[in-house]
Amino acid sequence: MHKKLNCILLIDDNEADNFLHERVINKMNCAKKVVSVQSGEAALEFLISKGGKSPNPDLVFLDINMPGMNGWEFLERYNKLDEAQKAKIIVVMLTTSLNNDDEDKAGNQPAITDFRNKPLTKELLAEVLKIYFPELQEKD
Repeated sequence: MHKKLNCILLIDDNEADNFLHERVINKMNCAKKVVSVQSGEAALEFLISKGGKSPNPDLVFLDINMPGMNGWEFLERYNKLDEAQKAKIIVVMLTTSLNNDDEDKAGNQPAITDFRNKPLTKELLAEVLKIYFPELQEKD
């Protein structure tokens, strides 16, 4: 993989999940920068502080169940951000939720691009990159 995403943002209250997911991303060498935050509030602060300036995240992995502001509440606030703060972000809801209602609800959220189950593996990340960032794929 020669080309890389500028930034991947991990939003998950579980430090161990963020650590594991960050390792997977770094091993795949697919992003110039990985930012992990442990709350929806911290993610919003990060996006607002970027305000369209580089490196705005290209890809966000969002957990549903977090204390304080959960993934759904984050999305409500995210949808109200300026377009420059949202940039062209692909949002993948990455969760352990087995509730079918969550997947249905995600399908009705325009900001959510995909819905996947944790953990983020090399295979899952490769699939997401292939689908949403085909320009990163090496040409034969």
